Amino acid sequence: MDEVERRTRLRQLVEDVGILFNELGLPRMAGRILGWLLVCSPPHQSATELSSALGGSKGSISSMTRLLIEVGLIERMSLPQQRITYYRIKPGAWHEIMRNRMAHLTSMRQLVQRGLELVPRQDVQLEKRLREILDFYTFFERELPLLLDRWEKQRAKAEASRNLTRVTP
Repeated sequence: MDEVERRTRLRQLVEDVGILFNELGLPRMAGRILGWLLVCSPPHQSATELSSALGGSKGSISSMTRLLIEVGLIERMSLPQQRITYYRIKPGAWHEIMRNRMAHLTSMRQLVQRGLELVPRQDVQLEKRLREILDFYTFFERELPLLLDRWEKQRAKAEASRNLTRVTP
């Protein structure tokens, strides 16, 4: 693949991340920023660089970087002896977001459980509907921590393996 094709495909990837964000109910520009930060070099970009790369206004870039920081996907950073603020993918962001989502699973399960306690026992259909939701959230509340623990072990093992295969002069 030549350099022109590679750049075209990278830009399409950035757009596709934006479209995915939009389908998830989030602003498309936030997805485009995340997409760009996933593939850009260097891995940190200023608001001006993001605006130039993505064709977004400074106001849009500012709003969407704030949103991505609040969500926990990116972080601000600075470089020594520079006054410019840069943005980058937050290390460990994906894991942290999943851990935070576990708290949401628990909250939803508790709400459904409260609803189930209020349902008259003779309303079988309503009880069935709530029990299905309760079973779903109970399952994921139980299984997701185990899955994340497995992920952490696999990640540590992969990192150790990569460190062993790196050639040092």
